[in-house]
Amino acid sequence: MTTAVRGAPGGRRGARRGARTAALLLALLVGVGVLVGCSNSEPTLPEATRTTGGDVGAVSTAADGSQEITLTTGDDYVFTPATFTVAPGPVRLTVRNDAEQMTHNFLFTAGAGPVAISEEIPVLAPGQSKTIEFTVSTPGDYPFECSFHVALGQVGTMTVTG
Repeated sequence: MTTAVRGAPGGRRGARRGARTAALLLALLVGVGVLVGCSNSEPTLPEATRTTGGDVGAVSTAADGSQEITLTTGDDYVFTPATFTVAPGPVRLTVRNDAEQMTHNFLFTAGAGPVAISEEIPVLAPGQSKTIEFTVSTPGDYPFECSFHVALGQVGTMTVTG
C-alpha cells in the first residue's frame, strides 16, 4: 500500500489541482471558440475583379451548330458571367478556373430548373478548364452552382429562351 504525502506533487491534492486546472483551461478554450464562431456578421468575401470579354460570356455558334459559352471562376467565389442566355438546342459550356488557390466545381442545381441537366464538372483545380456538352429543349431558368461554395453565393443562371 502506498501512502500519498499531503501536498506532494504526486499526491491526491496535487492530482485534484491538476484536474481542476485542466478543466478550467478546457472551459476557457471552449468559451473562446464559441465566441469566435458565433458572430452575426457576414464573412468578408474577396471582391470580384474578373470581367467578361474575349471568349468569356459571349454565346457563339460553332460549325456543328452547338452554342458555345465560356465562364470563368476564381478566388472570389463568383462565376463570370453569372447569367447567360441560350436558345433551345446543343450547348457546349466551358468553365475556366482562373483562381490561384481555390478549387471549384460546376453543376446545375438539382430540382431547380424546368428539367434536370445531369452534366457537371466535379472538380476544377486552379488553372484548369473543362467543357461539358448537353442539349436543352425546355425554355426557362436553369440555376447552376459551385456546390463547394454555394453558401458563399457562388451561383448563376442559364436561361433558355422560348
